[in-house]
Amino acid sequence: MSEEDRAAVERQIGRPPRAFRRVVVRCPFGLPAVTEQSPYDNAGEPFPTTYYLTCRHLVAAVARLEAAGGVERFAEAARAEPGLRVSLHEATARQRELRRALAAGATGSDRGASLELGIGGAAKPERLKCLHAHAAFALAQPGYLLGERILAEVEPLWPDRCCSAPG
Repeated sequence: MSEEDRAAVERQIGRPPRAFRRVVVRCPFGLPAVTEQSPYDNAGEPFPTTYYLTCRHLVAAVARLEAAGGVERFAEAARAEPGLRVSLHEATARQRELRRALAAGATGSDRGASLELGIGGAAKPERLKCLHAHAAFALAQPGYLLGERILAEVEPLWPDRCCSAPG
């Protein structure tokens, strides 16, 4: 993690990033778009979101999907379509593997309970909570069909001009 990346993420999200490890996806303008977080912050508190969407354009676009009933719509699609259901369960298993690996034996204040959470901190993967986390997971871990379906509704995926340049 570079100080330049940390400063860019802080500018994007409007506060210092918590549990920040590194940038895993960059936008076409070279700035952070998705970051990877440690399962626990420096104080040992759980941070349940492994991949965090930081690109302002993507954050706003996914927020519009959520506001238009996207969480319920995509949860229903995952229940109804076998391919999406399998993709969600496989991504959830991958999320748990990643969290355990990133924790490297640490268990934090929750004694490791949060290491078993799904994408976006969901205890029950079939109950989607945050489309941002699913979109970030799809960008960081290509092949996650449900997340890719969410991203397919973001038009355009990337803006014409940088939305997070210093200034």
